[in-house]
Amino acid sequence: MKFIINSQLFLKHLSAISGVISNTNNTVPIISCFHMHLEDSTLTVKATDLETTMICHIELEDARIEGIDTVAVPSKLMLDMLKNMDDRPLNIAVDPDTYTVKITSDKGQFTIAGQNADTYPALPEVSETVRTTLPASVLVGAINKTAFAASTDEMRPLMAGIYCEMTPESTTFVATDAHKLVRYRRTDIHSDEVASFILPRKPITMVKNIISSNKEEFDVNIEYNSTNAIFSFDNFKIICRLVEGKYPNYEAAIPKENPNKLTLDRQSFINTLKRVSLFANQSTWQVRLSIRERELMISSEDVEFSNNAQETLPCSYEGEPMDIGFNARFLTEMVANLDTEQILIEMSHPSRAGIIFPINIDEEASKGEDILMLVMPVMLAN
Repeated sequence: MKFIINSQLFLKHLSAISGVISNTNNTVPIISCFHMHLEDSTLTVKATDLETTMICHIELEDARIEGIDTVAVPSKLMLDMLKNMDDRPLNIAVDPDTYTVKITSDKGQFTIAGQNADTYPALPEVSETVRTTLPASVLVGAINKTAFAASTDEMRPLMAGIYCEMTPESTTFVATDAHKLVRYRRTDIHSDEVASFILPRKPITMVKNIISSNKEEFDVNIEYNSTNAIFSFDNFKIICRLVEGKYPNYEAAIPKENPNKLTLDRQSFINTLKRVSLFANQSTWQVRLSIRERELMISSEDVEFSNNAQETLPCSYEGEPMDIGFNARFLTEMVANLDTEQILIEMSHPSRAGIIFPINIDEEASKGEDILMLVMPVMLAN
């Protein structure tokens, strides 16, 4: 196989799918390679970690098959070479007998030892799927608003993913690590059939990264069954194995009666939390919120080092005076993932979760979007 391709175009596509590859401790060594297949004027490149497979298609102007049409190429060496190369056309030829990949440009020549791709894992068979379509911006928004709340504990695979629930009324994305929870719902996106599944965080984050690099709006086609999901858009396809098991009943964790309502400026709240938490215990990151009718005092203390801090913010509050403790890092992370000027925090008791909502002044811009964030409190010392 022989073809000519621009170095930066090649790098862009290979970088986009390379995140799935692990170059260490592979039980199947060949999956450290890119699988490249040439058919007519289209180069198809695959990368996999056996759980997720990423595919990109690159249209070529000058390509021909001579001897073989498929080869496996070491991913790390190929990427490192392209990252250190300026914008130039590359002539790539694969020896049909030795699978040696020769890369030539007007400035030099590089040779990479490729290998026979016959043992490269085949694509998983995904049959009897349900199909739906989401605007790219909606999918990216859902991932941005939820992925950070998913667990990083590999021993809890159910919580390490993003739960997706589709109904004729809405589409809901949920992530939680038992300390914080985010429910992102779109009432303007729905499915003809009721379905739910858990998406692994790694492939869904890579889907987001590829989409975000494209500035144009487009649709993402999603196919899924009980074991796999396929995301197709532009010239990319991502096939991932779904997380097996039943997602926790997240609705049961959301308090229904929350009579105490705190409204305040989001950015001022974030900035104050960051300053005050510098003086908190570095293992618990506990801050105290002392809430009164028009005043919120945020304080922290590290008894071991005799450090303490407190700041006061103006606020609007409806309810009984309350002192409640939170992990400052969790609280800051959640509020930072909202984009409204003001937020509403609803509470019922210092021992029960606080519920955070964005306050959308522009109702048209937020039409169809429903965001709820939950953060568990921490016990305050007397």
